[in-house]
Amino acid sequence: MSADAKRFEILYDYFSPVLFGIIKKIVKQDKLAEDILQESFLKIWNSAQFYDSDKSRLFTWILNIARNTAIDYIRSKQGKLDKKLQSVDGLLNINEPHSTTGREYEHIGLKKIVTNLKTEHTEIINLSFFEGYTHSEIAEKLQIPLGTVKTRCRNALLTMRKSLSEHN
Repeated sequence: MSADAKRFEILYDYFSPVLFGIIKKIVKQDKLAEDILQESFLKIWNSAQFYDSDKSRLFTWILNIARNTAIDYIRSKQGKLDKKLQSVDGLLNINEPHSTTGREYEHIGLKKIVTNLKTEHTEIINLSFFEGYTHSEIAEKLQIPLGTVKTRCRNALLTMRKSLSEHN
């Protein structure tokens, strides 16, 4: 196994559970989430030279690539078509009690940190990062100004960053 293949394997093994959970929250289907996860890792690997540790942490950079890939798919023509054609079985599986969705990111403490946020911040983070809404869509859904959404999101992320740094 080449050194690059080993690096990729380490990266995938470490980050894939949390990314899969977040992608699945956005696309709501296991098979589709797996495909988008694979596409995300290709994007991550092929653009690794653009990662700048001065601008963000590695996890944040990887998370944004995966999240944006999922959101791009949902907004695409194929994504809209797939959403309309989603089978009844797929809909039933979304809320099964044995589903692991949401627990994939538990090992890094995100669930606890998000639940400790103010209610208004938790709502924004859930809609933005786990359900794939844009800031504009959140503002429309919650019927609050766009600036308020952006401020709450920023404040929530700062609080989460502080909590994560205290836990590490």
